Amino acid sequence: MRITARARINAFLDTNDREEIAADLEPQDILKFRDSKKYKDRITAAQKATNEKDALVVMKGKLNGMPIVVASFEFAFMGGSMASVVGAKFVAAVNSCLENNTPLVCFSTSGGARMQEALLSLMQMAKTSAALAKMSKKGLPYISVLTDPTMGGVSASLAMLGDINVAEPKALIGFAGPRVIEQTVRETLPEGFQRSEFLIEKGAIDMIVDRRLMRDKLFSVLSKLHHQHLAN
Repeated sequence: MRITARARINAFLDTNDREEIAADLEPQDILKFRDSKKYKDRITAAQKATNEKDALVVMKGKLNGMPIVVASFEFAFMGGSMASVVGAKFVAAVNSCLENNTPLVCFSTSGGARMQEALLSLMQMAKTSAALAKMSKKGLPYISVLTDPTMGGVSASLAMLGDINVAEPKALIGFAGPRVIEQTVRETLPEGFQRSEFLIEKGAIDMIVDRRLMRDKLFSVLSKLHHQHLAN
C-alpha cells in the first residue's frame, strides 16, 4: 500500500524539531509544454490533489535524537516524476547535510523523469548524482530506500547511489518496465523480475526491510555509519 510523502516522514522522524527544506520551490512551465493538456494545468491539478508544490518533500529533523535529513517522494504528484524542482530540493537536502554534518535518507517512489520538462528533467539525474558525490567525498552516510515503484531516471541516479540501498518487500524497481523489456527482447522474463526479492538475490540491493521496522533498522545502520564518520 502506498502512503504519502508526509505520512512516511511523520512515521520516520521524531515528532519534534522539524524544519522543511526548500518548501517554497514551485515548478515552472519554461518550455510551455503541452500534450493532451498544458503542463501548467497538470501542475495545478497535481498540487490541488496532493496539497504539495512538487513531487519531493525534504525535512530536517531527528531520528531517535540523531540529527538527520529525510527526502520523500510523493507518487500522487505526477507519478513522483523527477523534474527541476525535485532535483533542486534533493540538492538542497544534500547541502544541508554537508553544512550540518548529518546523514541523508531518501524514500523513492517514482515513474522516472518528467517528460513535460524534457532535457531539464533528465539533467536532474546528473545534478543529484554530483551532489551525492560530494556527500561521499565527505564520508557522510546516505541511505536510499526504494519503494513501489522506483523506475526510470530516479532508479538510474539517486535511488541506486546509497551507501546502503534498502527496499520494501515486493517493490517494483528498474529502469524500463517489464512489459517494455519483454517486447524489446522478445523473451518471457523470469517470475518476480524487477521485484525487491529478485534484486537482492542478484546483489543489486543490500537489504529488504518491512515498513513497520524501517525506523529502528535504519537507526541501527546509521548509528554505526555515522559514528564511523565522526571517528574519522
